[in-house]
Amino acid sequence: MKKTGKVYLVGAGPGDPGLITVRGVECIQRADVILYDYLSNPTLLGYARPDAEIIYAGKQARDHTLTQDEINAILVERGRAGKIVTRLKGGDPFVFGRGGEEAEELQRAGIPFEVVPGVTSAIAAPAYAGIPVTHRGAAAAFMVITGHEDPTKDEAQVDWEVVAKFSGTRVILMSVERIRAIADELMKHGAAAHTPVAMVRWGTTGGQQTITGTLGTIGALAVDFKPPALTIIGDVVRQRETLNWFEKRPLFGQRIAVTRSREQASGLVQRLGELGADVLEIPTISIKPPKKIGPIREAAKSIGVYDWLVFTSPNGVDAFFREFFEIHGDLRDLGGLRIAVIGAATAERIQELHLQVDLQPADFTTEALLEEFRKSVSCENLKFLLPRADLADERLARGLEALGGIVDNLDAYQTVPEKEDRTGHRTRLLSEGADFVTFTSSSTVTNFCELVDVNTLRKQFPKMRFASIGPMTTQTAVARGVEIAAEANVHTIDGLVDTILELVGQTR
Repeated sequence: MKKTGKVYLVGAGPGDPGLITVRGVECIQRADVILYDYLSNPTLLGYARPDAEIIYAGKQARDHTLTQDEINAILVERGRAGKIVTRLKGGDPFVFGRGGEEAEELQRAGIPFEVVPGVTSAIAAPAYAGIPVTHRGAAAAFMVITGHEDPTKDEAQVDWEVVAKFSGTRVILMSVERIRAIADELMKHGAAAHTPVAMVRWGTTGGQQTITGTLGTIGALAVDFKPPALTIIGDVVRQRETLNWFEKRPLFGQRIAVTRSREQASGLVQRLGELGADVLEIPTISIKPPKKIGPIREAAKSIGVYDWLVFTSPNGVDAFFREFFEIHGDLRDLGGLRIAVIGAATAERIQELHLQVDLQPADFTTEALLEEFRKSVSCENLKFLLPRADLADERLARGLEALGGIVDNLDAYQTVPEKEDRTGHRTRLLSEGADFVTFTSSSTVTNFCELVDVNTLRKQFPKMRFASIGPMTTQTAVARGVEIAAEANVHTIDGLVDTILELVGQTR
């Protein structure tokens, strides 16, 4: 029998990728096909399998990538082909998301489906603007209304007289282009001109913007306010003066591009996002097995002949132990081997394997590690294994040999430029710029310069600054003609974030 697939209609949440549900993430992870719309944060595509088919189905005012009929047809066709399909819809699929129509189409076609509710922007965007939709003494109820239709037309679906007389909070979605007409209609039906109003654009994201006024003034105030945005009407808007928490975060209003490998970016992205930044996650590196796997595999097999394992990156740790565990079933097969590392993140990865680091310099540089060996270890005739990237320089290997060591300096993995722009964040950087671009390794610099014309970018956005995690990364950047505005005092992710916080604090 021919296998029938299944379609998940998933609420992607209001914009902050942290507000998607656990079930929603599971549906993205298992999907063969993902259709996502304009209001779904493309960062969520980072959960997708590398082989998943990604289809953008964005619909903006007067600009539809796919019509609703075309979207319905894709859901049915992929479902009949036996695919697991996740339809990512901004907010909640059943709150003005046309999820009901898509579910009906699937039902008629006999395609199994599941609805995964999401956090609607009608509640989340006001909350991130410091406005509770209900509050004792201010609003005992709230309503959610579409502002998509013209309030002055005959036989409107929304009864604006009822909305005008409603005593609670009114949240109007898709209301930007008609806010003056909506406000006039409400006042015509008796709503007071001094009723507080707020409008929130790109709510819950680092690009959030909020304006406040009254029914009498909001039309003029919102002349240059662009979609996507919603409107909150009612006394609860006054709470923003004391409850505005999100827009007071230290990096709010800063757009920061994170250039790392796709596998490593999440920690930095999360930290910057928690501080309020609008983060562009731009993978510049894809980690691949080495071109010749034989040498590192043979070294892992013959691990007992070495005295020292030396790691300069978490990727090197991962790559080596992947081969080690393919051959050895017991960590004790490392024997009396000692381990040296450069960097706190590398040391942390070793400790996750329940191994101890025997030598780690305070400074995260090749020169500092060589100095530690020079001071504390007699390297004469000791055998060293250095599993590292294919593009790593030779200074560490040559330095250990100068100290009398016998060094196997082997490719454990290769770094290649990440050509795919799955989230569209690289396109955003090129079209909108950023306040900061961060570099966390020499390879991120090299591959970023291969992907992006830095000189053109700097001319287009002259205020954009580049920040480096440490001296080796800075040296590579300078060699590529990239001016580094700041280098982390402590050469870690936290140190890089602290440096950016200091710079932003100086300019505010």
